[in-house]
Amino acid sequence: MPRKAQTASVADDQAAPGGAAAVDRALSLLAAFREGDTALGLAELAERTRLYKSTALRLLASLEHARLLQRLDDGRWALGGEIARLHALYAAAFSLDRVVMPVLRELVAATGESAAYHVRQGQGAQAVRLCRYRVDSPHPVRDHIQAGDLLPLDRGSGGRVLSAFDPGLRAASTPDRQLYAQIRAQGYCTLVGDRLQEVAGISAPVFHADGSLAAAVTLTMPSHRYDEKHTRHVLAAARALSGQV
Repeated sequence: MPRKAQTASVADDQAAPGGAAAVDRALSLLAAFREGDTALGLAELAERTRLYKSTALRLLASLEHARLLQRLDDGRWALGGEIARLHALYAAAFSLDRVVMPVLRELVAATGESAAYHVRQGQGAQAVRLCRYRVDSPHPVRDHIQAGDLLPLDRGSGGRVLSAFDPGLRAASTPDRQLYAQIRAQGYCTLVGDRLQEVAGISAPVFHADGSLAAAVTLTMPSHRYDEKHTRHVLAAARALSGQV
């Protein structure tokens, strides 16, 4: 009879509702690989997943059979060729608008205001922000930015977020250095009348899976309709997109 683990494994703590425990545990072994890892030994895999070594070995054998992992000559485990094949299929089928647009639509539905996805474009003094995606507010009175429009990096909540989280600007001497430090500390930016006197904005950063900055999610509205309570919806949208873009 198998021993009952005194400490729940990572897979048990994060089990998929209605899923299969064995699959969750096998996937936890794949998820144990982190940036910079080329290969991991059994002891380290067991430690990171909180699985018994005997359990981990059985699951590793299945993952090796599926070519998701490969066992090296020194006994350590590395990601297998099937990972590369699946990544290539994913990259070929990936469409950013299918990820971003549903989140923006939900943000507009929750707030009644306009939502956009801004990315940095260009370098140095020529850098601007591009409105890559946009969903308009149902209100007749709103700002009229469209997808494809270029906006400044040093004005508006979206530009401020892209600037604040730009590693190249963190140590730079700029009149807005204190503002950018505040934005990084709180994780979002709210401004009224920064780009245009009649427009208010709430923005939060979106990050790639490796932690680098991907974009800014921005909610805009006329200044007279500004409501700080919308910040939680913007933050939720940014979290939903982070790691997915």
